[in-house]
Amino acid sequence: MLRMDVRHQAGEFSLEAAFEAPAGSITAIFGQSGAGKTTLINLIAGLSSPAEGQIVCGGVTLFNSENGVNVPPERRRIGYVFQEGRLFPHMDVRRNLAYGYKEGSMLAFEQITELLDLGSLLARRPDTLSGGERQRVAIGRALLSNPALLLMDEPLASIDAQRRGEILPFIERLRDELSISIVYVSHAIDEVIRLADSMVLLSGGRVAAVGGVEELMSRLDLFPLTGRFEAGAVLAATCRGYDREYGLAELAFQGGILRVAGAELAVGTEVRVHIRARDVSLMLNRPEMTSVLNIFEGRVVEIAETGSPQVDVRLDIGSPLIARITRKSMHDLKLREGVKLHALVKAVAIDRRSLSATAASPRA
Repeated sequence: MLRMDVRHQAGEFSLEAAFEAPAGSITAIFGQSGAGKTTLINLIAGLSSPAEGQIVCGGVTLFNSENGVNVPPERRRIGYVFQEGRLFPHMDVRRNLAYGYKEGSMLAFEQITELLDLGSLLARRPDTLSGGERQRVAIGRALLSNPALLLMDEPLASIDAQRRGEILPFIERLRDELSISIVYVSHAIDEVIRLADSMVLLSGGRVAAVGGVEELMSRLDLFPLTGRFEAGAVLAATCRGYDREYGLAELAFQGGILRVAGAELAVGTEVRVHIRARDVSLMLNRPEMTSVLNIFEGRVVEIAETGSPQVDVRLDIGSPLIARITRKSMHDLKLREGVKLHALVKAVAIDRRSLSATAASPRA
């Protein structure tokens, strides 16, 4: 487990952060530009020192201002993957990987090259690799340093959307197969939803919230920080079946069955599903003869004004669900807390690429 409680001053910017990151999981540090994300993980890595506080990783004190403890970066057993990869241009991939290797590493060279699919790249130079390939090499080099904790500072920020989709499964494999603790910095909420087990939400150098992804994404008060455009609920579900004739996955969750178009998953796969608030419609009476396949009964739990013609409505359908509707619709439906209604979610509205399989789940 990583545990930190620090105060830090850098020019006019101040950072105060206290949280715990569970062992063997991915903890996302999320926030907009300037929130203090990189400053925070540089303190963990030892590249900067807090003004006061403490940092403990795996039971080992890395920093304690009261006791005068400040372990040098090279002795912290922390791997660091930067945005750009930072590979040595004069070395081929094999030598870049070998540079990170430390005696006593629990991970073998062959294991890492297989896990990250680097075997065909070993003889190539960094300038011949794609952005995604370079980042895979950078991750491999960091893992071969035998880290107790892996820090990843927006590793996909400089990679285009297609390449980003290619590298995400490799990061999931680190979680699933190596059970290594990862602190993952990002300002892209879709990455956080797919990868993270828990998240630390930073704003202006302060921790605004800490908790599970599903919990924090369902809080209306955090939408200004998590991003209004992609705001919505995150559900934990299990694949109950796949209709090959119509290409529909049936995902069971506490609120019922969610049908998703084009998501071919193995039965038993546990997934996390992001349903955007703007893709949820509301009706007081159950609709008949509609093209919408997902209809859930529920009640209004909370309504949040947004200072615009829109409002956010949190529903209880057995699990939290968020709908974004106009203020006029709220008025016409006479919505208030406790009102019973039906929520409609189109099967084609859910991006199958955003489905996140949880650890140890089978895939098709």
